[in-house]
Amino acid sequence: MTVFWFRRDLRLEDNRALYEALVQSNSVLPIFIFDPSILDQLEPTDARVTFIHELLQKIQQQLLPLGKSLAVFHGDPLAVIQQLLKQHPITEVVANRDYEPNARHRDKAIYEALATHNIPFKTYKDQVIFEKNEVVKDDGLPYVVYTPYSNKWKSIFTSEQLEPYPSENYLFNLAHHSYPFLSLTQIGFQVSTIRVSLYDISAQLIDNYEQTRNFPALNKTSYLGAYLRFGAVSIRQMVKIASQSAHKTFLNELIWREFFMQILWHFPHTTRASFRPKYDSVQWTNNEADFEKWCNGQTGYPFVDAGMRELNATGHMHNRVRMIVASFLCKHLLIDWRWGETYFAQKLLDYEQSSNVGNWQWAAGSGVDAAPYFRIFNPSEQIKKFDAQLVYIKKWVPELEELTYPNPMVDHKMARERCLRTYKSAVG
Repeated sequence: MTVFWFRRDLRLEDNRALYEALVQSNSVLPIFIFDPSILDQLEPTDARVTFIHELLQKIQQQLLPLGKSLAVFHGDPLAVIQQLLKQHPITEVVANRDYEPNARHRDKAIYEALATHNIPFKTYKDQVIFEKNEVVKDDGLPYVVYTPYSNKWKSIFTSEQLEPYPSENYLFNLAHHSYPFLSLTQIGFQVSTIRVSLYDISAQLIDNYEQTRNFPALNKTSYLGAYLRFGAVSIRQMVKIASQSAHKTFLNELIWREFFMQILWHFPHTTRASFRPKYDSVQWTNNEADFEKWCNGQTGYPFVDAGMRELNATGHMHNRVRMIVASFLCKHLLIDWRWGETYFAQKLLDYEQSSNVGNWQWAAGSGVDAAPYFRIFNPSEQIKKFDAQLVYIKKWVPELEELTYPNPMVDHKMARERCLRTYKSAVG
């Protein structure tokens, strides 16, 4: 028997590792494991857990008419797999690769445990077009600037990379079993009131993306992030759709995702330390009361407050606004980017560690391809450029013109000069 382990690939269609398992074995046990070491860090109404469970239910509903079902477990992954080894004559375990540091550590432990039983743990590339060392400089070193990475990515990209793996055609090779499909309550969670928005990758959205993507009031984002994060859609299918447009801005965004993924793979320390080490010398003030105002959207800067309130209410924040609120936290308040990264990790429905770390380090000036530290967004000027009619801001800050709305918590000119002094003393 082969065990197929669903992770960040929650779909039956065009699933690389599932396809490989099904064409090589006529007895494949499909499993999903809710890991308490992850779940215990989350609120019991976390919307992402609800979303994951809904994706699993969709898989289950597709399998039941075929007389098949998904086995859902709640426990330490290594312990679950060791239990399965005792209960079945397992010949291999198959999964799609995960590139985050904690996932790599987990997979290494499982690989080594299975090796003691002479059972292979086979993993495949599924959530990216190019992984690891597949897009590197001519000398074999990783790219640390986006544009040359993107150019190389495009130069080696061919339609062959988009060939689907028709896993959905081989589901008859799934094994029969008597394991349960656990409910949300059985893993200690409740259905969230926050919903993941339906994604939009229509030709109209993609063709107009460059003109519309910076204006949050237009709401012209794809909402694709959460679906890619959990593998509800195939990256091959998404890149195929994006590459068919004459306008490449949306495709470039998908390449950005892979750029940050390979950065995290090559430089896993960047989850906790600056990519540019000298930036770890920045003397953050880390004022907890200031951080609380930022978290709650009470800074007195309307664009910042609107973004944080949108995040808290919906689990989503417009990309342009993410840059504004991140710059404000690091540069105006001199609060460590890791505080902001952690808060986003708690709240964002589309939280992707590589992109989140990469973008926060960009905002702080400490990362790859980073904005120079002396580039400091003026939140008021950003309103003039991207929400001049205050449509987005008034949606989330309805008391904007009331006396109850707070005064700016810091003066922009003072904060800018303080930031420049602080950074300059750290990095020269």
